[in-house]
Order: sequence, then structure tokens, then C-alpha cells
Amino acid sequence: MKAVTTTNAPAAIGPYVQGVIVNGMFYSSGQIPLTPQGEVVEGSITEQTAQVFANLNAVLTEAGTSLSKVVKTLVFLKDMNDFAEFNEAYEKHFEGHKPARSAVEVARLPKDVKVEIEIIAVV
Repeated sequence: MKAVTTTNAPAAIGPYVQGVIVNGMFYSSGQIPLTPQGEVVEGSITEQTAQVFANLNAVLTEAGTSLSKVVKTLVFLKDMNDFAEFNEAYEKHFEGHKPARSAVEVARLPKDVKVEIEIIAVV
């Protein structure tokens, strides 16, 4: 296993790494809408989703892969009423590529953000 870390995404806020490569696959930890400096991006689900994808792109780049090689995403939403707006924002980041996905509403996310996303990608 190879740990993946970059200063272009927020540092882990617990005992974990931003991602791990094993057997040619990259597994990310959940990314929330924090800047690389650790500040929460306030605003709509669209604005928060944009920051999450900026973070995911940073760790994917560090891992030597990209969104076009993502095979699975797991989405955690604070409020399923944001689902339609989230889908619009999410789709723009994959440019036609459609990985497998799960999306669930959760009671609470770290720092009370609206969205968290994990990914699995081919390296």
C-alpha cells in the first residue's frame, strides 16, 4: 500500500490519509468542502460540491490518475432535498463519464458541511 498526500487538498483531520493506492487502484478518504488551508467553504450545495471536486482532483493528480478513471463514488448528503442541485454540479465534473455511485443522506457530516464524497479510481 502507498499513502497519497498533497498540500493541494486539506490535510486529514483525523488518523487517516487523503488516499491509498493498492493493486493499481486509488481509494480516497472522504473529501469535504474545505480549502487546502482547512477553511470551510460556506454556501450552496453547488459551491460546496465544487470545492470537494477541487480536493478530489488534487489527490487524484497526486495519485497519478484523474476523474476520467473514477469507477465508483460514494456521496454523503446532509439533506436529500439538495439532491437535484447536487446532481447538476456533480455531472459537470465528470464531462460525460458516469462512474458507479451511491448517495445517502446522513444525520451529520464533519464541520456541519452539506456534502462529502469518496472515490475509487484506476491508477
